[in-house]
Amino acid sequence: MTQQAPYPLNTWYVACTPDELDDKPLGRTICNKQLVFFRGDAGRVAAMEDFCPHRGAPLSLGFVRDGKLVCGYHGLEMNCSGKCDSMPGQRVRGFPSVQSYPVEERHGFIWIWPGDPDKADASLIPELEWANNPDWAYGGGLYHIECEYRLMIDNLMDLTHETYVHASSIGQPEIEEAAPDTKVNGDEVITSRQMENIPAPPFWQAALRGNGLADDVPVDRWQVCRFTPPSHVLIEVGVAHAGNGGADAPADKKASSVVVDFITPESDTSIWYFWGMARNFKPEDQALTDKIREGQGKIFEEDLEMLEAQQRNLLRYPDRQLLKLNIDGGGVQARRIIDRILTEEREAKAEATA
Repeated sequence: MTQQAPYPLNTWYVACTPDELDDKPLGRTICNKQLVFFRGDAGRVAAMEDFCPHRGAPLSLGFVRDGKLVCGYHGLEMNCSGKCDSMPGQRVRGFPSVQSYPVEERHGFIWIWPGDPDKADASLIPELEWANNPDWAYGGGLYHIECEYRLMIDNLMDLTHETYVHASSIGQPEIEEAAPDTKVNGDEVITSRQMENIPAPPFWQAALRGNGLADDVPVDRWQVCRFTPPSHVLIEVGVAHAGNGGADAPADKKASSVVVDFITPESDTSIWYFWGMARNFKPEDQALTDKIREGQGKIFEEDLEMLEAQQRNLLRYPDRQLLKLNIDGGGVQARRIIDRILTEEREAKAEATA
């Protein structure tokens, strides 16, 4: 019996960003599926197995011509649905098709549905209020991390680690001194922390200066982590000059943003991590966007090192049971939702094949 993958398949994941398809096809493994992405007819993105049905070469080593993906080995042309269209001097229309996958380009990302194509519903792609709004600016990047995707969810739903992993940027003792509050709303898990009348750490001092605010006065700080399946975490963060209402403070008293985290499994122990920050102050300031992106990138590099070391240790000690504390509530609840979805997919598949 084939073992079920440890991640949901009938759902939307971020596969890549549009700029990754600017000049050639992109080969990328997602949910243990080797895929190729390219722009086909009318510039629409297509995705299919990264496998030429002629001799098995990766189609991602080819190129796009007239909306068709041309294999770089012998010139077999594939259309967007995975069918063989032509090959120099050969008859190939009887060749077997390769599997194609539903894809959508939305909110500055390419999304893929790696499960049953008949169940794909574009309306299930999350709405992102900041993605198409001129009052917001966004800057982000991509990391490949050798860790299981749920470890990254745990990391993002428990920000206590900032005090230690990110001591020189966003960490401060007041984080671990403030107890987190975790709530479950359907398939959404929300973990929040509120800190009052504390000093701003270096990253937020810079953000206050970027918004034209004093950086040497006490602040109220907040962190609201929101998990939604399959592996999306959006974190509302910010600081406001103390005594002005925290997150509800007027715009001229605070610096706030949304940390964007889209986690896409590559394999059982590796991920594609699409990270970024959206802010609604000084959206026209590209230099500020670049500076924040650079600072955030360095912060996430620190997470990368810790998570990869954690994954290696877990593989080394597979029978060890991990402890669960009150600070782990967000990650624990997120895992419960994922487990329920996996059970539902497994039961639906068994029913369909019965």
